[in-house]
Amino acid sequence: MHLQLGQVSTLVVSSPQIAKEVMKTHDLNFAQRPHLLVTRIVTYDSTDIAFAPYGDYWRQLRKICVIELLSAKRVRSFQLIRKEEVSNLIRFIDSCSRFPIDLREKISSFTFAVISKAALGKEFKEQDSLESVLKEGRKLASGFCLADVYPSVKWIHLISGMRHKLEKLHDRIDGILQIIVDESTEREWKKEQAS
Repeated sequence: MHLQLGQVSTLVVSSPQIAKEVMKTHDLNFAQRPHLLVTRIVTYDSTDIAFAPYGDYWRQLRKICVIELLSAKRVRSFQLIRKEEVSNLIRFIDSCSRFPIDLREKISSFTFAVISKAALGKEFKEQDSLESVLKEGRKLASGFCLADVYPSVKWIHLISGMRHKLEKLHDRIDGILQIIVDESTEREWKKEQAS
């Protein structure tokens, strides 16, 4: 099914057969991501692996991820972290066994804990801030943005206030990432001083 959403032509994939056709047979024709305001602002003009345009740059990012993060050896190296965090999650669920619980936030925290320990070697002190900003990002990214369906009308994002919200979110994310970089730099400096 074809939809015309403002100035944007949209294809709706509504059956498993068509999904297979799109994802396997014609995958290169559909490999590009839409150019959305949120990805332009939050991901440095779509330069991350999730939203980078298909091409040499994206293939290089994918190669780095596969070799450095997703190799069997690297994934095995994080096994103890996953076991520890799963144990923490199970203990939490057990302690709340008499009460109904919403596991969404706890599973999200579990995921962040595993990622931060794997990436930083320790639990990230600003985890709550990071979770909050990413939750806000998901909310903004999943909502309707008039500027995305009328990309040639540049002033629409000003009226909606979306650009301001996204730039504010981007600044918060940058602040958190700067904390991570500063902590890592300080740890490395201390290691060098100790040796």
